Amino acid sequence: MRRLRALLCAAASTAVAAAGLTALLPSSASGAESSTAALSNRWYAAAPYLMPLDNDPPSATAIMDASGLKAFQLAFILAPNGGGCSPTWDGTAPVSSDTAVGSVISAIRAKGGDVSVSIGGYGGTKLGQACSDAASTAAAYQQVIDKYGLKAIDFDLEEPEYENTAAIAREIGAAKILQQKNPGLYVSVTTAGTADGTGWFGKQMLNEAKAQGLTPNNFSIMPFDGGFSGAAAQTAALTAFNGVLRSTFGWSEATAYAHEGFSGMNGRSDTGEFFSQTDFQTVLDYATSHGMDRFTFWSLNRDRQCDPPDNNGRTSGTCSSVPQSAWDFAKFSVRFAGATPPTDPPTDPPTDPPTDPGGTCPTTAWSASAVYVKGDRVTQDGHAWEAKWWTTGEKPGTTGEWGAWQDDGPC
Repeated sequence: MRRLRALLCAAASTAVAAAGLTALLPSSASGAESSTAALSNRWYAAAPYLMPLDNDPPSATAIMDASGLKAFQLAFILAPNGGGCSPTWDGTAPVSSDTAVGSVISAIRAKGGDVSVSIGGYGGTKLGQACSDAASTAAAYQQVIDKYGLKAIDFDLEEPEYENTAAIAREIGAAKILQQKNPGLYVSVTTAGTADGTGWFGKQMLNEAKAQGLTPNNFSIMPFDGGFSGAAAQTAALTAFNGVLRSTFGWSEATAYAHEGFSGMNGRSDTGEFFSQTDFQTVLDYATSHGMDRFTFWSLNRDRQCDPPDNNGRTSGTCSSVPQSAWDFAKFSVRFAGATPPTDPPTDPPTDPPTDPGGTCPTTAWSASAVYVKGDRVTQDGHAWEAKWWTTGEKPGTTGEWGAWQDDGPC
């Protein structure tokens, strides 16, 4: 999310992918920035990141149809590349004159969805760096809230800004002002994750929030790009971060989890870590069982298999570099929000007989160490099972209907 985004935002600063933006919009979408009734906070907490102006933007409405997703975290609001204290998309497109992102938002809202907007990210000049104080920083963000009728906003505080104590103080102060001026506004604060929860700068940011009396809906960490190896390392970091929140704010364990969030990276990370669908399921189970407030990821632009498939050689802004069906990772956000993703393919009566008639077991028994891809069939506990996507280590029958295995019945 960090190194990759620095490169991607640099690309966005030179040009907007017009063809990609067109793909985001249905033919009937207009440029109006219409408002809508707020979704439940759980949907804003589940909203994955989407770059609407770069990285081959996928159709937001198509994602909604295919996955059941209702909320999107649009990225990123920055200071102008040429300087000044006014909000822009990626440092280049002024919010004041925007119609492109507004049209995307209108299309999402026309289908019953909504958006949160993320400010900051890795690289670029943030408004906390460019504005003179918390009040002017908040006034710049208020322009974004007013322009798009926002019910939710995300402060993504990362390098290099979070190393600037004055800038972080302005960002935290701005968040508090926005909470006061916009009652009910959903506010998330996202920062880097480490094995012990978050690093020195993240902890200083939390101390600043305590000093200013800011209590957002959640503080989220990004446990990737730091030597993380799958879900076990991520859940360990979330456990450690819970301890950091408790010690900083004097919260109980349950209260800390209720103000804690996870922001992952689907597929191959900037540093070559891999996070599969199975990893996401494990972290989702952890988040829901511990009563965490947020579960999101970077990004929907990457939530599709590379074409041609490239499953380990590179990190891309437009595909995940792991075997997957389109929007596999979005469906984890849908489940966190408490909704049921549609089946893929839809559950229509089969027109052809099954390839393995009832009563005949596949010759291969399931193995915990084997890697399976979509269509692979195994035997487990007297039933035949078929893999719905890439999986390893997930025992058939243990994760319910939304697990990786389809039960083809007794054999």
